[in-house]
Formats: sequence, C-alpha cells, structure tokens
Amino acid sequence: MKAIKSDEDFLWKQVSREAAEIAANEPELAALVKAAVLDRTSLFDCVAARISRKLGKNAVSAGDLYAIFTEAFDADAKIRGNIVADLLAVKDRDPACTSYITPILYYKGFQSITTHRVAHRLWNSGRKHLAQYLQSLSSEIFGVDIHPAAKFGGGIMLDHATSFVAGETSVVEDNVSILHEVTLGGTGNEIGDRHPKVKSGVLIGAGAKLIGNITIGECAKIGAGSVVLDDVPAHTTVAGVPAKPVGACKEDLPATDMNQRV
Repeated sequence: MKAIKSDEDFLWKQVSREAAEIAANEPELAALVKAAVLDRTSLFDCVAARISRKLGKNAVSAGDLYAIFTEAFDADAKIRGNIVADLLAVKDRDPACTSYITPILYYKGFQSITTHRVAHRLWNSGRKHLAQYLQSLSSEIFGVDIHPAAKFGGGIMLDHATSFVAGETSVVEDNVSILHEVTLGGTGNEIGDRHPKVKSGVLIGAGAKLIGNITIGECAKIGAGSVVLDDVPAHTTVAGVPAKPVGACKEDLPATDMNQRV
C-alpha cells in the first residue's frame, strides 16, 4: 500500500500541475479544469467529479453520481489502487498520451473502466439496478458495455475502447491491454460460467472476439481480428479465424510492449 500511496501522491501533483498549465494556456478549458481538478481535494475526488459530469445527463443527476462515485472510492482501497494502476498503465503504454491528466479528462477507456469498477461494487453490494443503470450509461456515452458482474484487475488499458464488450462471467486479471472492438462473449444462451478468463500481461488486438469459457494464458497475444474459441497457452501468439497459434510471443510482457505484430 505504501507504493500505491506514493504513486497516488505523484499522480495528484502531476495532474494538478498539468491542470494549472491548461487553465493558463487554454482559456476555453479553464472552467473545465477548474471544476474537474483545481477545485478538488484529491486524485479520486477529481476522477469522481469528471466522470459524474460526463454521465450525469439523464435520470440520475451529476451530483447524485458524484456522491455514488465518492462513496465507492472512499470505502474501497482496491478501487483506488486500480485507478492509480490504470492511469499509470495508460501513460506508460500509449505514446499518444503525453500527460497524466489526459485520460481523466478525455479518454473514454479510462472513464469507462472506472465506471465499471463502481458498478461492480454496487452489483456485489446487492444494488443491481443501479449497477445496471451505470452499465447502460457507459454503453450509451462511452460505447463500452461491461456487465457489472465482470471482474477486472488493475493496470487495465482500454485503448480507444469503442465497442468493447465484456459479458457477465468475464474475468480480466492485472496488467492487460485491450484495443477497440474487442468482445469477451458467451457462445449462446446458456447460463453459468460462460465467458473468457484473461490472465495477466495479455495483449488483445483490435477487433478480436474471444468466445466462451476459455482461458487466455499469461502474457499471451491475440492478433487483431482473430476469433478465439479455444484456450490459449501462456506466452503464445494466436491469430486468424478461427485463431491458431503462430508462435511464441517475442515480448516478455505483451500488454506493456503493445507490439501488435503477430
């Protein structure tokens, strides 16, 4: 937890400094960064304010959503740690991300996975309708549809994120990178455990479809556009329709290296 606290303090200092620079250099954005960052007391207060403002356009107000997000962040150290890990992952892995404030203000991948983390907590607390309401908002506003029961670790990067879908029994472990139009889906209308299990360090290329209760082993790589119907061994690259092994991964940690060549 000391390392997480250190990272949290570092991030908050960086985000605050970057917000002040934006306010000084971009007058049109001064009100945005003031409301989202400069008037806030912590990194998590900032994240709650920004996402609740993005989502609060329908039946539940931005103020009520802010209270829901703030309560979740205050009560759950795991969510806080995962938010820190997610922000560091995006900055580290995405060369287009040149500041720590960027995912908080603009990236729907970070905003949607954070929304899911709150929805997942609500789901596990028995508040399933509110959890599903957050899921529907995330789908409508961010184009990301993650069932509230799906389980995600920390250090997740949803790159671009558009049309990412994860079904109810999906599990994604720590330090996974997922590009746009990826589906973690079931095979039909069966009930029970029916969605993919993605181990740590995996890179899933754009448009890949992972179907059924399959396991993607540690540090595997899924080629863009692949349809994966079977388990994938650790440190293995698969590609094609249906996906087949094409060799061992050249990278020790594909999720971090982000090399999408198979």
